Amino acid sequence: MVDSRLRRRRLADRDLDFLVRIAAPEEKETSGLKKQILKDADLRKYLIADDKVFRRTMDDEEVVLKISSFLYFEILLRKAQKELDKVSHTVERTGSQRIPVFDAPEVVKLLANEELLQYLVDMLASFTKVENYVIPIRIAKGIWRKIRFNDMDIDALHRYCEVLDEDQRFSIYKRIGDVCLFILGIFPEYVYFDYRYPSSGEIRPKIAGHLRRGIEEYEEEGKKSYRMASEHPVAEILRMSDIFSSLHDNFNTAKKPLNFISQHYLRYTKQQIFGIQNQ
Repeated sequence: MVDSRLRRRRLADRDLDFLVRIAAPEEKETSGLKKQILKDADLRKYLIADDKVFRRTMDDEEVVLKISSFLYFEILLRKAQKELDKVSHTVERTGSQRIPVFDAPEVVKLLANEELLQYLVDMLASFTKVENYVIPIRIAKGIWRKIRFNDMDIDALHRYCEVLDEDQRFSIYKRIGDVCLFILGIFPEYVYFDYRYPSSGEIRPKIAGHLRRGIEEYEEEGKKSYRMASEHPVAEILRMSDIFSSLHDNFNTAKKPLNFISQHYLRYTKQQIFGIQNQ
């Protein structure tokens, strides 16, 4: 396994070309600057947060084909961090209601943790492709059962987790926490309209095989999963216990920058970027 602590993914050549071309168009000797970007974390952060880079990212409809998903989401999160630093409140949405919450300084402080910001970048990138699995599980001698699931399906992930030994459950705990945070952060409207009728606001009836979750249930599920991930021995080996503890303790705050980029930067493109159609 890879040590994920302070993991700033090495930028691909196309990412470096993009940053240098947009942020430093006057630079003639680009090879030296590219090498410096890879070595200097502060320079990397400065260029990724450059407003010219953000504007080109938003103006180019095919940018997601030209740069890595990791650079794309880091650009958006760093821009959100700058914008939230200028305001006093964030906006929470409940159906058609918009409620101001004066917690923007807390969100900015959380994003100042570089490890956590990079974790959010990796998490968002992981949802650009949902994986489907069919795994044979031995339930008795000579008897096997196939478990089918995708890594966006919380209920299927739980079923898979139940047949694993505890020492194998870390990645499932992590993924369930990530799914809850991702849905509440990027697709909060899905939670509301799947759980309640949009006209009356009343809770929809349950469907066999489909557990409807409201906002509170997603929050509880996400925090619980991150806590279990933080306590797992694998988290200690990867030196990620602090990250998961922070996500457990600050779950509602962590979803706010995701809400911000969902509403301001991904509003009309997120279905396409994440390949999710009416989940």
